[in-house]
Amino acid sequence: MPGEGALIACEAVWTETATAFRSSEKFRRAMADLGVTFDSLSEAAAVNAAEAWRRYRGRGGRRTRIVSDFLIGAHALSAADRLLTRDRGFYRRYFTGLKVLDPSA
Repeated sequence: MPGEGALIACEAVWTETATAFRSSEKFRRAMADLGVTFDSLSEAAAVNAAEAWRRYRGRGGRRTRIVSDFLIGAHALSAADRLLTRDRGFYRRYFTGLKVLDPSA
C-alpha cells in the first residue's frame, strides 16, 4: 500500500519465495515490481529466533514448525513494524508485540 512503508524480506522469505519462480531473473524482477527489498537478519534477531524455537519445543511443539518460521518472526519483530501472514496464532504467541496482518482478512 502506498504510504505504508517499505516491504522487506529476510533470507528465509527470500529463499522460499524464489523457489516459486522458474528463474532467478523472474524472481528478482517480481520482487522489484512489488517493491520488496532484501533485509538480512541481525545477530540479535537470530538469537531471538533460537530462543523462540526453544520455547516452542519446550512447550511440546512438534517438528512441524521449521526454523525458518522462527527466523521470519524474529526478523519481523526486530526490523519491521508488522508481518503479513495467514498464520496469525503462531507468530502472536511466540513473538509478543509483533503486529500480524492477515491478507485474507
